[in-house]
Amino acid sequence: MSRFINAKFLISAEKLSQCPEYTLPEFPLLGRSNVGKSSFINALANQKKLAKTSNTPGKTRLINFFQFAESFMIADLPGYGYAKVSREAQNKWQKYLEEYLIKRKQICSLIQLIDGRHDIQKNDYQMREWLVAYDLPVFTVVTKIDCIPKSKVMNVIKYAEKEFGGTVLPFSAVDGRYNENVLDYILQLSADTEKSSF
Repeated sequence: MSRFINAKFLISAEKLSQCPEYTLPEFPLLGRSNVGKSSFINALANQKKLAKTSNTPGKTRLINFFQFAESFMIADLPGYGYAKVSREAQNKWQKYLEEYLIKRKQICSLIQLIDGRHDIQKNDYQMREWLVAYDLPVFTVVTKIDCIPKSKVMNVIKYAEKEFGGTVLPFSAVDGRYNENVLDYILQLSADTEKSSF
């Protein structure tokens, strides 16, 4: 995955009006806290410390933008399902994130991460229903696939396909053999987006 060693952190933003202006296709990451969003970014970038990983769920409270060469952007969003903050603060985040997801023109597709070790959780379903209601493009990445016996990986993927539909790709930050496929898929979507914008 060395072709993207020049991936870099760009900026953090709390809301849409603070997001950077550029034309690269953007891929926001959605997922429960601790699903492995930071590890996903680091593995794609082939860098260990590009995105800060934390053992404390709910640590990310801003939209963090990462630029991958001149190809695409990843936007790491606050995880859902866990946060030791007031209800008022959570409502504010939700409002800002909804505005960003609905109005941000650069978004090419959302990436919803789900933890392959567990059944799909209630708030994963709620998030997907919200995305479908707003007709937002999304595909699914099943993380922590290295924790699943190889004989059961296809069952986990088929389960996610049955529940969510669309494209479902396995991923592991530990075992990199699936990661090239995810990178290729993002690059393909980016190329298709750029073609259609001319």
